[in-house]
Amino acid sequence: MIDVLLSSGAAARIGAGVAHLAQTSTPSAACTVEPGGARIVGLCATTGSLHIPVAYRSILPVLVLSVGALLLLLVSAVLPKRSRPGLYPLLTVVIGGVAAVASAWEWNDVPNHTGATIGQQILYDRFGVFFMLLISVATVLGALISDSYLRREGLDGVEAYVLMLLAGTGAMLMAESAGLIMLFLGLEIMSIALYVMAAYHRRRTQSGEAGFKYFILGAFSSAIFLYGIALVYGATGSTQFGEIASYLAANTLPNNGVLLGGIALLIVGLGFKVGAVPFHFWTPDVYQGSPTPFTGYMAAVAKAGGFAGLLRVLTEAFKTQEANWRPAIWLIAVLTLLVGSVLAIAQKDLKRMLAYSSISQAGYVLVGVQAASSAGTAGALFYLFTYVFIIAGTFAVVGLIQGRGEARNDLGAIRGLARRRPGLALVMLVFLLAQAGMPFTSGFLAKFYVISAAVQRGQYTLAIIAMLAAAVAAFFYLRVALLMYSEAPAAGGVAAGGVAAGGVAAGGVAAGGVAAGGLAAGGDGAGGASAGSDGALTAGLEPVRGLDGGTAVATLEAPSEERITIPFFVGLALTICVAFTIFAGVSSPMITFARDATTLF
Repeated sequence: MIDVLLSSGAAARIGAGVAHLAQTSTPSAACTVEPGGARIVGLCATTGSLHIPVAYRSILPVLVLSVGALLLLLVSAVLPKRSRPGLYPLLTVVIGGVAAVASAWEWNDVPNHTGATIGQQILYDRFGVFFMLLISVATVLGALISDSYLRREGLDGVEAYVLMLLAGTGAMLMAESAGLIMLFLGLEIMSIALYVMAAYHRRRTQSGEAGFKYFILGAFSSAIFLYGIALVYGATGSTQFGEIASYLAANTLPNNGVLLGGIALLIVGLGFKVGAVPFHFWTPDVYQGSPTPFTGYMAAVAKAGGFAGLLRVLTEAFKTQEANWRPAIWLIAVLTLLVGSVLAIAQKDLKRMLAYSSISQAGYVLVGVQAASSAGTAGALFYLFTYVFIIAGTFAVVGLIQGRGEARNDLGAIRGLARRRPGLALVMLVFLLAQAGMPFTSGFLAKFYVISAAVQRGQYTLAIIAMLAAAVAAFFYLRVALLMYSEAPAAGGVAAGGVAAGGVAAGGVAAGGVAAGGLAAGGDGAGGASAGSDGALTAGLEPVRGLDGGTAVATLEAPSEERITIPFFVGLALTICVAFTIFAGVSSPMITFARDATTLF
């Protein structure tokens, strides 16, 4: 109910207008004026009214995350200024869990209230609810994984969790958007939070650089996206998906250059967010420099929001333009698959390798998008949902083995993990096999569904390229697995191409002897290492830049056993991720869930 006090003159004028509305509309939709015209009672919901009814049920998870972020800030402001380990991540987990429960309730409520709400800006359907559940789960996992990392790095506080909730809020709005303006609003809410998260580790130069690069390139992509919105509006006269689709279905444009330009720019803007080639250049640097738990959250949520927006735009607004955008998506998918898989092989940093792996995974989702069918969309949704658990678990393991200050991100840091922490190595092996697409994991079924959708549409070349890319990618996943189950070199000597295990001196490697092709003892004064006779360096053995600008020499000697501890929250997150990765790989409920969310066809 709205109760507005008015002056006598204003009340008379508005009363006349309200009376007219009451005569031309149903009583339930009109508002009334009390005797004397002192105030308006009721909600004016008729056509032409300035009052817009808010269907809160359609944005319930969005409200939970956004209001939850404000409540976290309020709690931190009210409580005395002292450390409270575990409080903010626990509250974030509760908020994310409530959002997930609200999404599950909406899943059953949608069939009774499907449609556009809140001024035709929000689409209330199972497609949007699917992504809201996905993002809620990603938020819970992100909070569980981040707690121990932030305490280890001396960054514990409420800010990280507020940013996480706001990024999830933006991604949810992207999934529920009914038009390009709302899509852009959600995109910016998500992106700004992720920019800050990338630069959150204030004591690491790489983190600041990652945030700056992400911000600059993200600003360009947002400008490109806005220009695409302008061109589409100029060509169709609307920014709403339904109105654009209706206009294009009823009219044949004699010159569609403006429309095609707008579609291309929209694809570029959203392609940047999902890390598709050739808009991927930010991904390796940002993934490497960002705090490790935030990298996993970014990989999950940014891809979910980006692909939700891309599917909304292409399959709702431009369904009649398939012949124009499908070839572009085909080319982007091929480039993304090949570039991500091939360049990952050359990486010697775990996080950079996973960045290119993430690019490759985006390529498989694009295969489903390119199919432009219910099977392709269902496969893409299934892929995105399972990817959340795989990538979150993978970066959780990396965060445990890298040590304080992320000093050990090289491949050598994971060597011998099976001997020191066999359970952790087994968990990492499951995630690696899932990303490689091995049977009995969710990754296998995810790849199978998107590739089969391409085959159903007659895209045999694309399907073959996707399978070849999976074979190439299996190499670097299995390389990491072999390193985990191989022994570290014995003290006093190294393998060919290795580094002496006799310790590290201030200026280089302490005496300990090297084999042919290894690093000479007592390397250069800058902390570097002089190459041996063949100048070859084995992957993962280069010096690792320290936090203070110095150089620490990375060896095949992994961190000692006592340094690798598994906090309770991280162990819980890893258990959830492994259980889901195996469950979704051997059962059908998840793909049924994804198919039920495919309401765009």
